[in-house]
Amino acid sequence: MPVRADGLPDTAAHPDSKDAGDGEYTGSSANTGHTGDGGDPAPPPGLVVLGHFDQPPGYGVNRPHGSASWLFTWTTAGRGLLWQGGARTTAGAGDLVVLAPGVPHGYAVEPGAPHWQFWWVHCQARPSWATWLRPYGTGDGMYAVTSAPAGVRDRVGTAFRRMHADARWTGTEAPPDASPPNPQVAVAHGGAARELALCALEEVVLLTTAGARPTAPRPGLDARIRRAQELIDADPGAPHTVRSLAGGVALSPSRFAHLFSRQLGQSPMRALREARLRHAARLLESTDLPVERVAAASGFVSPFHFNRAFRERYGEPPGAYRTTHGDPSG
Repeated sequence: MPVRADGLPDTAAHPDSKDAGDGEYTGSSANTGHTGDGGDPAPPPGLVVLGHFDQPPGYGVNRPHGSASWLFTWTTAGRGLLWQGGARTTAGAGDLVVLAPGVPHGYAVEPGAPHWQFWWVHCQARPSWATWLRPYGTGDGMYAVTSAPAGVRDRVGTAFRRMHADARWTGTEAPPDASPPNPQVAVAHGGAARELALCALEEVVLLTTAGARPTAPRPGLDARIRRAQELIDADPGAPHTVRSLAGGVALSPSRFAHLFSRQLGQSPMRALREARLRHAARLLESTDLPVERVAAASGFVSPFHFNRAFRERYGEPPGAYRTTHGDPSG
């Protein structure tokens, strides 16, 4: 059953929009990344949902359980404040801030700012974007691209407007023209509309990260923890354990697990699982390996566990993901 903008949570629908409905979401809380025991819900995973807000002081969203999808924000005026796990950043005009799924997060109008005007997109990020975003990581799955050149901002704005139009395309007639920002929330239903919207977002990510100055590593991040991250990213399919990773950075397993969790907001095994799922997604996109071999190459011993974990992370099983995201020429 298609999801309409008026069926989304109130945090994903503009309060002044006639299309926002009453803000009540009646779907399964398990699909929103929110367990129902406090905090604001998020759109279900697997969708591309976007909008353009201009919010006054006092606006804020808090998700103590995070979201099941990625959140991209591009500030066009005013200032916002965003936090994810232990990472925090402010955002002004021309700043792209990206929040990965599965980590407690929130955002609000920065105290003292008159308003915050911004584009936002909830979606499942393409695995290839991780390479472009990685230099801008501030920890806990937050990426702050805060120095995009002024020369690319108009084109980024055009890409967002095109994304908003493409997401509303039904596929039965010409796509709607890109229009000035408006408070209507757009939900991409069809596969073509979703892929066109993601292509526009990919342009945004590439434009901003290619010309911006990478954010300095988060102050206080232990070099041994950074090295452990590098070990995981270099070969996520390897049989890593807490003990082997700890040995690689000359720490005891208990000390390593405690320090890793304290500094990055997730356990080493949770970080490894996320890295393996990203690796699996890249293989599904770019190869024709059977799903069982993708699972094995990504470090999953059990195909059943891989299928379940992949669906939880990306909102669809591996086979369906390959159909919608794979390279047709591969």
